[in-house]
Amino acid sequence: MNSTYKIGFYTAISLVIANMIGTGVFTSLGFQLFDIHSVFSILVLWLLGGIISFCGALVYGELGVAIPRSGGEYVYLSKLMHPCVGFLSGWVSSTVGFAAPVALASMALGTYVNKIIPQINITACALTVVAIITLIHSTNLKLGSGFQKILTALKVGVIVCFILAGLFHTPGHNISVLPQASSVNEIFSAGFWVSLIYVSYAYSGWNAASYLAGDMENPQKNLPKALLLGTLIVTVIYLLLNFVFLYSAPMAELTGVLEIGHVSAAHIFGETIGNMMSLIIAFLLLSSISAMVMAGPRIIKSMGEDLPMLGLLAKTNKNNVPYVAVMTQSVITVLLIVTAQFEAVLTFVGFSLSIFTFLTVSSIFILRYKKIETPGSYKTWGYPVTPVLFLLLNAFTIYFVFTQKPVESVLGLLNVAIGGGIYIIGKLVSEKKEKSYV
Repeated sequence: MNSTYKIGFYTAISLVIANMIGTGVFTSLGFQLFDIHSVFSILVLWLLGGIISFCGALVYGELGVAIPRSGGEYVYLSKLMHPCVGFLSGWVSSTVGFAAPVALASMALGTYVNKIIPQINITACALTVVAIITLIHSTNLKLGSGFQKILTALKVGVIVCFILAGLFHTPGHNISVLPQASSVNEIFSAGFWVSLIYVSYAYSGWNAASYLAGDMENPQKNLPKALLLGTLIVTVIYLLLNFVFLYSAPMAELTGVLEIGHVSAAHIFGETIGNMMSLIIAFLLLSSISAMVMAGPRIIKSMGEDLPMLGLLAKTNKNNVPYVAVMTQSVITVLLIVTAQFEAVLTFVGFSLSIFTFLTVSSIFILRYKKIETPGSYKTWGYPVTPVLFLLLNAFTIYFVFTQKPVESVLGLLNVAIGGGIYIIGKLVSEKKEKSYV
């Protein structure tokens, strides 16, 4: 019975929400305040990030309904553009695209725990968390699904309580959400668009449910709903959270600070309770770690199914869980944690993943041209305006990343090139085997 278990709508939407709400929203505001000094501009920045993500989710919904197989961009690009393009996308995602954020979230959790309980080693805590969650998701899909739903429900509940407490808090400084004289100039400044890079990172994960489409119950109905509703919920949460951060503490105290959540919690609850609240927020990262450990290996599995050279990665257990893929991703995560290279990796991963997200959204035009569809299936709302809007804003972000972070961008492209070499070798090996059989 376990072998036929399919994840339902609530697990799918919990994957989207948990993948999106990670370290980004609790750490990036302090750096945005270097260039942006108006509450209105900050909220526009986060709203724009939500609009971009929602436009992407609209398109992924149609792609996932037309091609209901687990693997996300890897599957869509392989079918609609070329298997090599799909492989390169899968290569980036499976090597570091999920492993690096898992490593970062695990170490962030360990750091928060260490601040409250100094006796606990940060690295040991991170490794323990990865090991436990890997064990859960490598054995049983039903168990992993239930675990994910509970963690996400707790995460949303705690964040809602935090927001409500912040809104009822009386700040000791003046604050206005109305546009200031400098707001328009800020929105059109280079600093605003560079900040959008980090906001986009905070929103990444809006496409998470697409990675498990093949394991989903009624994906034609549940996948678009999970992507769109999940993205909408997180956009509202992000706008409210950032308002609460700015409402509870003066900008001067937040500027350049990494642990924004801790500063805000200290103002709202007092230093002692604020420390405990910070610890609770840190444990919310368990939900993000679990979601990425659940979603990422599905790409690895699909690649193993398609390329004989990687066939071992497609192996599943009696419960139809791709345990080899889960273990593979976690081994990479552990290596990143032990060598402490995940933060450097994250910078160039974001650039290369943005390129493949851009290509995936653009493939909607190929899908329509080839008329690949299911009768009565979901269609992208606002087509072609919404995908074009996503592509324009995404291209703008990619341009700024490349100009502002050229070294990291080139490293990202180098990782893609390595994937291209692996693909060519794999194809040559496969062709040689086929000829030997003939």
